[in-house]
Amino acid sequence: MAENCDHNCSGCGKSCESRDMRAKLHEGSKVKKVIGIVSGKGGVGKSLVTSLLACKMNKEGFKSAILDADITGPSIPESFGMGNVRAEAIEGQDALKPVTTDSGIQLMSMNFLLENENDPVIWRGPVIAGAVKQFWSDVVWNDVDYMFVDMPPGTGDVPLTVFQSLPVDGIIIVSSPQQLVRVIVEKAVKMANMMGIPILGLIENMSYVQCPKCDEKIYVFGQSNIESIAKSFNLPVLARLPMRPETSAAVDAGDIESLDVPELTEAAEVVKKL
Repeated sequence: MAENCDHNCSGCGKSCESRDMRAKLHEGSKVKKVIGIVSGKGGVGKSLVTSLLACKMNKEGFKSAILDADITGPSIPESFGMGNVRAEAIEGQDALKPVTTDSGIQLMSMNFLLENENDPVIWRGPVIAGAVKQFWSDVVWNDVDYMFVDMPPGTGDVPLTVFQSLPVDGIIIVSSPQQLVRVIVEKAVKMANMMGIPILGLIENMSYVQCPKCDEKIYVFGQSNIESIAKSFNLPVLARLPMRPETSAAVDAGDIESLDVPELTEAAEVVKKL
């Protein structure tokens, strides 16, 4: 891909079909598998699912990492209690070390590069896309088995950059129970199909609340549509995550690594089979 590509294919006369558009991984890095966590809209829990999957794979003995591609709205650092941490440069190299959590998960996020974590990132699309590629190329990832990429919502510059520039082995689409999510999921599915990216399955977040006294499932947002949506696209449902007070409390406290989420077992098995 040309260095000055702005990802605006409609006004470009060049053919990229025969070109290798992938960004080069840093020579000191090793990443075996890359999984994108995507959705067509915001607020469905992509960052939560990304973090929980990275934690689960880490607990099962694999080296996991998170590349936070949500440049303007990063939330990964806070979930791991790393909001005040800054990434370190590697002496003698034009490269950065990923921030490592207490349990050994490697992270890179825009907030690790800001002087103050509350400073806004007011950049246009091509600059944001360039930052995502630098997180891949200019960070020395240490022998990662599974890297999870936390995508921003939608089908714009950053998802396009990730799909074209990173060797994505598969994506997981996150949804919520509302009926309007069908359209949102369809957009994500169609984009992945157009880009030739395998879809591993769907995860429904905020699926229900379970009564602590009688175990009855209460569908706060109405009955789930995830099964019919999955059937429409011939995709598996990998998990239906309930809303739990302890989950919110752990994320707010930066202690997401302490959580055990058995509902993600099937999703983890699918990832391991890549």
